[in-house]
Amino acid sequence: MEPLSWGSIIAQIFAQFTPVWIGMVTVFVLSIRFKRRLGLYGKLFDSTVGMIGFALVLFWVFTALFAGSIITHDPLGQLSGMKNKLPGTPVPDGVDVYAYYLLGGDNLARDVFSRMVSGSTIVMQIAPLATLFAFMVGITLGLPAAYYGGKLDMFLSFLANLILAFPVILLFYLLVTPEIVKTGLPKYMAGVLFLFPIVFMVVLLNARFFTQPAKRAAYLTATLVVGLWIYLGVAWNTDPLGIISVPPNILIVFVSVVFVNAPTVFRIVRGLGLDIKTRDYVAAAQTRGEGPWYTMLWEILPNARGPLIVDFCLRIGYTTILLGTLGFFGLGLAPESPDWGTTINDGRKLLSIYPHPALAPALALMSLVLGLNLLADGLREESLKD
Repeated sequence: MEPLSWGSIIAQIFAQFTPVWIGMVTVFVLSIRFKRRLGLYGKLFDSTVGMIGFALVLFWVFTALFAGSIITHDPLGQLSGMKNKLPGTPVPDGVDVYAYYLLGGDNLARDVFSRMVSGSTIVMQIAPLATLFAFMVGITLGLPAAYYGGKLDMFLSFLANLILAFPVILLFYLLVTPEIVKTGLPKYMAGVLFLFPIVFMVVLLNARFFTQPAKRAAYLTATLVVGLWIYLGVAWNTDPLGIISVPPNILIVFVSVVFVNAPTVFRIVRGLGLDIKTRDYVAAAQTRGEGPWYTMLWEILPNARGPLIVDFCLRIGYTTILLGTLGFFGLGLAPESPDWGTTINDGRKLLSIYPHPALAPALALMSLVLGLNLLADGLREESLKD
């Protein structure tokens, strides 16, 4: 078979992403149709910048979801004779797989296109969830620091400043190095940090349903059972049902992201809380006898949602870049991992001769981070109109 032309390569890549296009069109049509009922999310579709950013992010979200049907070859598989091949090169005769390497082969004869697509799955598994966990830690500690002040605020702020005093990349590097991993420190950190989502949900539901004992008991029981089950599987790999487990290298990177991001979120939440707690509606809640946690979680936190949502989007972008940096330096994730940082590092060695192995994942990383930044700009623009 003859190599594909660039027009044919683009057409076939476009066809491989068919599930993604269908998903994106469905989401956009439904969102625009009901945007007036969807609050801040619906208002996002009044912003051109926000829509462009959302489209880029949604593309990679659906790519991660449908990666199994999009890839054309095993991202870890090697085909004889396909080392450093150019985009559109046909695979050897008799190989019962997709007929071409659409974006060429890397220095180990692996399909660059499939590795780029599979890399999105790794990013979407770690970046959003780790950022969400970091926000739960930051909110759980930042709200009481702002609300109560005094020695509690001083102590928690000191701890946050102590962590923030280290350069982020250096802190990441230290946490994922083999010497630190062997001490078991990341696992103990996971045991502490992963308790915060459970604490956050328990306090949130208890404050909301404090006057409804039956509902409160049901919600808290369900939260504790499910939360502790997930906690045992994720943090300690001791799920009694054997369903939930996280590979050690993924857990190390996940914990590092949470630990590095939580102090910054704490500072943001604390600053917002110090401002909002002086508002009249907070004084009104205190006057009618609401408890401190109800006031923090159901009066202060909802009124800080705009800046926090914007920072959440930006922080996912920062985390994506950090994951790429770790992969580039060969830290944290497995050496054969198809994550974008590792793929860029593998491809850069032959950049002057064969740029495609490094160029494809680099453009993927850039487009996702650009989308998150544009999405944050759109959300900021619309939140200011409230």
